[in-house]
Amino acid sequence: MNYYIRRFAQAIVTFVVGMFITFALYRLVPGGPVEAIIADRVQQMQQRGQPVDTQEVGDMAEQLTGINPDTPIPIAFYEWLRDIILYQDFGESILFQDPVFDILFRGMPWSIFLSVYGLLLGFTATIAVGVFMAWHEGTKIDSGLTVFVLVMRSIPYYVAAIVMLSVLAFQWGLFPTGGRAPPAATPGFNVEYMVGIARHAALPILSNFIVGFAGGAIGMRALSVRVIGEDYLRSARLRGLGTNRILTRYLTRNSILPIYTGFMLGIAGMFSSNVITEVIFQYHGVGWFMLEAAVSQDYPLVMAAFVFFSSITVTAILIADFTYGLIDPRAGTGASRESF
Repeated sequence: MNYYIRRFAQAIVTFVVGMFITFALYRLVPGGPVEAIIADRVQQMQQRGQPVDTQEVGDMAEQLTGINPDTPIPIAFYEWLRDIILYQDFGESILFQDPVFDILFRGMPWSIFLSVYGLLLGFTATIAVGVFMAWHEGTKIDSGLTVFVLVMRSIPYYVAAIVMLSVLAFQWGLFPTGGRAPPAATPGFNVEYMVGIARHAALPILSNFIVGFAGGAIGMRALSVRVIGEDYLRSARLRGLGTNRILTRYLTRNSILPIYTGFMLGIAGMFSSNVITEVIFQYHGVGWFMLEAAVSQDYPLVMAAFVFFSSITVTAILIADFTYGLIDPRAGTGASRESF
């Protein structure tokens, strides 16, 4: 039990330290959010021929960002964190003029929908293709799949997304060109709306899936080839066990642990990569809102998006650490593998 408490405490410390570093860097960087808003408003007033009151503009910038430059960073961070924990108050978006929490709450389910399906499909394909290649090691099937996987690995996911959007959506009209759902459909659990959601999410998920599984499949192949040479696998064959049972119970299960670690870490990577994917497909999830906020110097929304991505990363690593023993019993429980 002490192990789990200690790991949980480490995760909280990691999360808070990461947020503090980001908070401090964003405040210290030249041309930070307050300075950028002051410069923008002063320029607008000068272009209109209005008199510039620097004190008034400075007060307005502080009100929009919630940042008082005279407040020491540790105290400002404490107040910002206190408002989030006690009042769920991330501030108000400068760009969208809405509470940041409401904006994130609107985009979060859509980003999770894309990431979960893309990651599960990619993870399943990684294991299946990697084990299949290892089982047919040295054959033409292995050589052909290796070439295919390496080609797919060399294609950046955003290039695949742009190509699929251009061909499958704009030229052939098989999928929508953007958005999250058909605008004419009534939101709810009805066939038209649900099918529309699936069609709008198909290309973003497919672009992440096609190129996402490639690198993992090569790694799974290498791990499986190593396991195939083990004595217990030869014993299973001599005992006359079926191929399917050998592949699932002996080969896959004993090869999957490093891939499982990469899968859990890939959750964070998938959410991060969705920033570009959501922009390409105009899919208004957390990533799309984050990029719009970064371009517009919307400080409250950028920091809230960072909290979202950081919490996903830390939680995924913590879950991976707690569930190693379930995936591979040789890893044992947390308390019995302090050095694992």
